[in-house]
Amino acid sequence: MSSILAALYLVAALALAIYGFNILLTAGLYWRKRNETIETPALTTMPRVTVQLPIYNELYVVERLIDAAAALDWEREHLQIQVLDDSDDETTAIAQARVEYHRRRGIDITLIRRADRSGFKAGALAAGLARATGEYIAIFDADFVPPPDFLRRTVPHLLAHPELGLVQTRWGHLNATYSALTRAQAILLDGHFVVEQTARSRNDLFFNFNGTAGVWRRACIEDAGGWHTETLSEDLDLSYRAQMRGWKFLFLPEVVAPAEIPPQIHAFKRQQFRWAKGSTQCLVKLGWQIFTAPGVPLFKRAQGWLHLSGYLMNPLMLVLLLTLVPLMLLDTRFPDAMLYFSFAMLGPVTVYALSQRALYPDWLARLGYFAVLLLLGTGIALNNSLAVLEALTGRHNNFRRTPKFRVESDADAWETKRYTLPFSWTTLGEVALALYAWAGVAIAWQQRLVWTLPYLLLYAAGFTFVAGLGLWHSRPARSTRRIELAPAQ
Repeated sequence: MSSILAALYLVAALALAIYGFNILLTAGLYWRKRNETIETPALTTMPRVTVQLPIYNELYVVERLIDAAAALDWEREHLQIQVLDDSDDETTAIAQARVEYHRRRGIDITLIRRADRSGFKAGALAAGLARATGEYIAIFDADFVPPPDFLRRTVPHLLAHPELGLVQTRWGHLNATYSALTRAQAILLDGHFVVEQTARSRNDLFFNFNGTAGVWRRACIEDAGGWHTETLSEDLDLSYRAQMRGWKFLFLPEVVAPAEIPPQIHAFKRQQFRWAKGSTQCLVKLGWQIFTAPGVPLFKRAQGWLHLSGYLMNPLMLVLLLTLVPLMLLDTRFPDAMLYFSFAMLGPVTVYALSQRALYPDWLARLGYFAVLLLLGTGIALNNSLAVLEALTGRHNNFRRTPKFRVESDADAWETKRYTLPFSWTTLGEVALALYAWAGVAIAWQQRLVWTLPYLLLYAAGFTFVAGLGLWHSRPARSTRRIELAPAQ
């Protein structure tokens, strides 16, 4: 038994080290080309652009979204806006009223509803594309507020470079300073966009459309086979299929579309679950094609595979914790060379430090919340591992949207609003893992296994933090449900 546990531990530790060192490599690729600038080509003509706004039950933010799309600085005769509404609450009435308002002002805007939500967001985008008149397709999720000059700063690149299939922009944050939770998420997103997406784009590696705040060439979407509905990450799926067809993508970190960060831990976990499951589904669907893609350099293929499989780090983290405690009780000794695996932790630290340094004058103060991100990233491992398991076992998809509350300032409250999420049973699993990790801390302390203490303390603190937030953020959800149900009783 001890040999099996030791083998599992070693494999998990080695795999996590590979991912960690690859993140450090990504930081190096970014650093090498961080000062490259991409000039916006002159806009000599305005082609027809279709702006798609997929929504589902977004009563708090749908007006803001539609107004921002209508305010885009583009000739009206060359702009079409589609509100792709799958809602089943009063969002539809709110959206319809706003659509009619802007239509009276001369804007080509329509609200499109389907008979059912088949295919979820991918199905809505495909239905809209069938009625789109634009050569280029811009997409914004409900929580985004694109700046007026968005199209003027993105479409010229597609016009000047016919090989470009997509221009992706950076996500900004409407409520980054709202709480420690939103501050940690802001660091997470900044690291992804500023360092990872920039590194991949400028080093000709596979990278992905992030589902929103980007502009597609319609011909690229159609050439790659259109939107597929079998994964929860239709954006990632289409991105890789298009790039394997030879299309080029461009990331513009200087163009920013701000959005709302989930202020409730349950909303963040739901978002991460969907991303983890969708990414792993894309790995299952496309992994072999990427690894054997003809004419694609081996390094690019390997980076693409590591990119798609990134959420596998979560179950690997659980394996590490679950095997380490019994191995300590069995007095197992590991090779001294394993200590070098610890340097893999430099990868995430470097990525997030570089992103904060690149964006903010007060980056050191902001980076102080990296400790919260570290707890969050560790404590969410169970949630994401369950998502990965669903993807690997082919469990049926259920697209559960991330609720938006229109939280823009510190004075805004999400606790009493409609879409707050209730208690999740995964919180009990996080409590159990926290207790397990704290038991491991006690064992390590008693046996003077000093080298294991930092890891076990991180696990214990991480699961305690996420479980504690889960319990705390469940209280307003219960209260809100009672208030809403009262009139119907």
